[in-house]
Amino acid sequence: MPDLHALTTELLDAARTDPHGRSARLVVHDGELRQTVIALVAGSRLGEHASPPAASLQTLVGRVRVEVGDDVQQEVGAGGLWELTHERHSVRALEDSVVLLTTVTGVTTGSHG
Repeated sequence: MPDLHALTTELLDAARTDPHGRSARLVVHDGELRQTVIALVAGSRLGEHASPPAASLQTLVGRVRVEVGDDVQQEVGAGGLWELTHERHSVRALEDSVVLLTTVTGVTTGSHG
C-alpha cells in the first residue's frame, strides 16, 4: 500500500513543475473501485467534467472548491470529505492541495441482503 504522506509530497513537487499545475497517481484499482491521489497547485483546476456513478473527494492537504454550475460551490479543507454529485463539476485549488478521489465506475443494482 502506498504511503500517502510521502506520495503527497512527491505529487505536490511534481505539480509545482507541471505546466498545468497538477500531478496524479492511481493508487487503488480493484474492479470498479479506483482511488487516485491528485495534487493541484494554488489556482489550478480540474476542468468541468461528469462524475462516475459514485464518487467522493477527500482533501488530504490544502483547500479546494468544488464548483457545480453557477449555483453550488463547496469548499473542502484538509480532512474534509465531499460526496460528488452526478452533475458536471470542476475542482479549483484555493491553495496548494492534495486530494484523494474515490470512484466507482459501475454500479450494480439489486438487493443488498
